[in-house]
Amino acid sequence: MAGDWIKMRTDLLTSPKVVRMASALNADRFRIVGGLLSVWSLFDAHSADGSLEGYSLDSLDDLAAWPGFSAAMLAVGWLVQADSSLDLPRFEAHNGASAKRRAQDADRKREVRTASASDADKKPTREEKRRVKSNTPLPPEAPKPETKPAKFDPLSACPANVTPAVWAQWVACRKEQGKPLKVTTCTAQAEQLAGHPNPDEVIRRSIAGGWQGLFPDKVTSASVHQHPASKHTNFDDLDYTAGASRREDGSYAF
Repeated sequence: MAGDWIKMRTDLLTSPKVVRMASALNADRFRIVGGLLSVWSLFDAHSADGSLEGYSLDSLDDLAAWPGFSAAMLAVGWLVQADSSLDLPRFEAHNGASAKRRAQDADRKREVRTASASDADKKPTREEKRRVKSNTPLPPEAPKPETKPAKFDPLSACPANVTPAVWAQWVACRKEQGKPLKVTTCTAQAEQLAGHPNPDEVIRRSIAGGWQGLFPDKVTSASVHQHPASKHTNFDDLDYTAGASRREDGSYAF
């Protein structure tokens, strides 16, 4: 069986075919529609393809409780009489499972369109979106990645009055001691050596002694080393009479 309901046109009451049947049967259109409903329901319940065997025109009249009703359907083309069956034209368009499925699909689409229209009414307009957007606070900026400072090179901190080669020896010495020079240390040592008469010697003594610091007070003169112009290597060959006047007894007056 096809189901327990049938598709019914909303304009069936004003159909020209209904008007013609009402005129032929001398009846009002509401009764004609009622008779059609009973016949179509019979086919829908007991026919899968619109062909109903075992029924005659008289049996349909009995069903509609109206003599001549089936003949009026034949006259307007809503019923066809075959040799052993009665057929409903365009049955699949109005009855049967496929027709019901199409009707249900149409109902679902109609409901979707109605819901979509309702949702569209609830959606904010472009002006409302612009207003909300303008009132929405900006999200906080993501923290910028920290830039690592450039690695300090103690060789670049050589004091102005120190020979770069000597300073390089001092940097290497501190590195070997596991105490590499830092910015603050280089600054402090440059201040220690500023104005010293022989800063290179101060550094050499710290390297020789394996000290980690500089001790400028241990080197008090710039002439610690032998003067380059001197030819003397000891005090015995120094001429102490240079610039003195010799007396008659052979002594010198200074």
